[in-house]
Amino acid sequence: MNDRPEKGLSLRILIPNCVTILALSAGLTGVRFALDERWQHAVLAVVIAGIFDATDGAIARALKASSAFGAALDSLSDVVAFGMAPALILYLWVLQDVGGLGWILALAFAVSCALRLARFNAKLDAEDDDYRRAGFLTGVPAPIAAGLALAPMYMAFWTGRDALLTPTLTTLYTFAICVLMVSNIPTYSLKALRLRRSVRWSALLSVGVFVAFLTTFPWITLTVCASAYLIFLPISWRHMARIRRSWDEAT
Repeated sequence: MNDRPEKGLSLRILIPNCVTILALSAGLTGVRFALDERWQHAVLAVVIAGIFDATDGAIARALKASSAFGAALDSLSDVVAFGMAPALILYLWVLQDVGGLGWILALAFAVSCALRLARFNAKLDAEDDDYRRAGFLTGVPAPIAAGLALAPMYMAFWTGRDALLTPTLTTLYTFAICVLMVSNIPTYSLKALRLRRSVRWSALLSVGVFVAFLTTFPWITLTVCASAYLIFLPISWRHMARIRRSWDEAT
């Protein structure tokens, strides 16, 4: 008879998955706030989901708790929190004003998010992918796309003038974000960013200043962040083109 105790599951393994569940829950909570027309709370819930999503992978790596289950759960959470939730929030906020087209666009956003994540997962082990070799991602990541899609709401909150953002304009903008998610445009990856030791203290100071602005002027800060990201898209495209030219010249 074997008296050895049954080996249990380490809590260390569950911590990153719990953070992922928090991200999923925050995204769905945003939909609940939108149903109550508490628009600022709805957007903040998606932003909080993005914070949880940005930390679960780092926690998993720090605890050496990465797993195939965690990766699958993270993708499913992203579809809900950054695909379905923003689509429903935007639909309830303004897209429903354009009738059936608004619902079609909401569906397109959710589907584009799912396709973006499926493509990302399918290329995880692709060693010959040029973008990965150069430290770029393909298309706009789902959490960032969710933040970009909600940018019209940020602007409405801090200007107090919803009339600036007509349903037609918001529809066209949301469609553009859908295209960016499934496009082949190279985008910068924060994971591939490497800072010199000489600037690490400046970087930490910058993070502190950013958090201060985010908590004091959240909607203006988020609008600036979304605008800056869109401005950097053509810059990342040109950067990747230069890297490819250098590779061609080296061969």
